[in-house]
Amino acid sequence: MPKPAAVTADLKLIRILKVRLEDKPGQLGNVATMLGELGVNIGEISIVAQGPDYIIREISVQLQDEEHLIQVRQGIDSLDGVTLDDVIDPVQQIHEGGKIEMRSRVQVDTIAEMRKIYTPGVAQICKLIQRDASQSKRYTGIGNTVAIVTNGTAVLGLGNIGPVAGMPVMEGKAVLFGELVGISAIPILVKATDVNSVVQTIKEIAPTFGAIQLEDIAAPECFDIEERLIRELPMPVLHDDQHATGVVVLAALLTIAQRVRVQLSTCKIGIIGLGAAGMGIAKLLMAYGVKQILGTDLRKEAMKRLEQSGGKSIDLAGIMAESDIVVATSGKPGLIKPEMVKPGQVILALSNPDPEILPEVALKAGARFAADGRTINNALAFPGLFRGALKAGASRFTDKMKIASAAAISSQTKPDVLVPSILDRHLHQVVASAVEQAWFA
Repeated sequence: MPKPAAVTADLKLIRILKVRLEDKPGQLGNVATMLGELGVNIGEISIVAQGPDYIIREISVQLQDEEHLIQVRQGIDSLDGVTLDDVIDPVQQIHEGGKIEMRSRVQVDTIAEMRKIYTPGVAQICKLIQRDASQSKRYTGIGNTVAIVTNGTAVLGLGNIGPVAGMPVMEGKAVLFGELVGISAIPILVKATDVNSVVQTIKEIAPTFGAIQLEDIAAPECFDIEERLIRELPMPVLHDDQHATGVVVLAALLTIAQRVRVQLSTCKIGIIGLGAAGMGIAKLLMAYGVKQILGTDLRKEAMKRLEQSGGKSIDLAGIMAESDIVVATSGKPGLIKPEMVKPGQVILALSNPDPEILPEVALKAGARFAADGRTINNALAFPGLFRGALKAGASRFTDKMKIASAAAISSQTKPDVLVPSILDRHLHQVVASAVEQAWFA
């Protein structure tokens, strides 16, 4: 039997082993023993088929890496009466066929029903909307439909992989919209990368939707695209990577400030990385009232943009030496070294999948609070932001709405965590209500 692989605490591979076992006592025990000797963490075990002399089971396992999986294959091959039929990747499995679909909200079982929802009855509704276009929000799905638009130039931590490769992310966003706040969200993939083409494309398809969410569009083009669409479209437009991220960071900082009893507005806050997320965070913090925002980036135009918005450009060493709070969105794993951490500092290292410094390392180095991008997730904000804006009939997102959503998230945070659970449905309703009220305030 192969020697066991060294398994760390950070198990990254989840696989389902589909194994065929002779139907006799001890076979499952033999498999479990072998997996244990190889350092495999065993999860759920289920029977998926059974014959006169065999049982097929699916065994969920956690592995270190692909080499570890090879050892498991060899281990199973070494067992008598056991055959590995398949290795299933559950992440790939859940994406097969896509994660979303469009379904009818009405049943059509009779010709009479068909005539009401289609011709000739539908002409009545068309004429009504022709007389008063605002009725489209009542008598069609427009008022509860959001376009999630991407050109795939800045997808997660993957970079410019194109819009089609970014589609799984867009579908995931659509699932969250539907499951958390009941919004129908439709991914729109745009092949163009220049500002004019992207803006014109979105303007052409905009009548189908009640709001536009821009997603995974790279800086600096994302700033111009959003600004133009806000000016030129009569509906809420929000670049999620900028503003939803900014909202969740503000929410976390409000919670931290309350716990350590400091005034957030008087803290000196450093932003490392001034792309979409970094600038969105900086602008919202300034809108909230933070007076000292320091920022650094390798791109001179990004530093200039911060200064034009009211922040101060500085180098990395200056950020770490001067800031009470550090927010990093650089995309550079390990950028913050332990020796850079100032005792008592708050550090949010938000780059995914690997942060600028691991939270446990930052805490050991003297940080008072530390978190990474797995905790500070913009999905805490965007469902409620759009639900509230659509319900209010808002024509745009305002700083008041974003700040209200951050305060709502902070208000729902339990004492033992930094932010609430993304799957807390009540949280998203609270955020939506706060956003709606802020629009009318």
